[in-house]
Amino acid sequence: MAETNDVPLSATQKSRIRRLSQPKEPEAGDVAGELNIVPYLDIITNVMMFVLASVSVTFITSIDTTPPAIGGNKGRSEVASKALNLSAFITTQGISLKTSSGNIAPGCAGIGPGITVPMLPGGTPTYDFQTLTACAKKLKNAAPEFKEETQVTITANPGVEYGTIIETMDAIRKEGETELFPDVHFGVAR
Repeated sequence: MAETNDVPLSATQKSRIRRLSQPKEPEAGDVAGELNIVPYLDIITNVMMFVLASVSVTFITSIDTTPPAIGGNKGRSEVASKALNLSAFITTQGISLKTSSGNIAPGCAGIGPGITVPMLPGGTPTYDFQTLTACAKKLKNAAPEFKEETQVTITANPGVEYGTIIETMDAIRKEGETELFPDVHFGVAR
């Protein structure tokens, strides 16, 4: 039980307790239940500005090619044997061309052994892409059934630079505005 010798509260004390225990009215600027999202929006705006300023724009050019198939061509049909089936082999000595008839001789002078388009003579080794384009055009125009061919397979030795592969593709794909072999496939060097 409570002690009986407690001193009773005075009227002013009771009034003060009542006044302090009453809920306060919010001040004019502070509306109860409303969130202040201005700091949040400041953070989001700064993050967006940082992202936009740090994004780099990259333009990519792609060339449609077909990766080499596993297993190669097994079981050629009669139609495939009448096709040109042009293949280009990029080596450190030059570019060798091969068709379904056999290897193309140096200078694009028919069937025979050797590098079809050897490196240009001089101090620095340079590939002769103009002669390669002329030879591809000559092979395409060699027979009427070859005019419809659009595929070429390009294979490069491991020591060949990437830029040389791209320039070889460009040289074989077209001459000026005339398309020669626009469908490029990649072969694997063995």
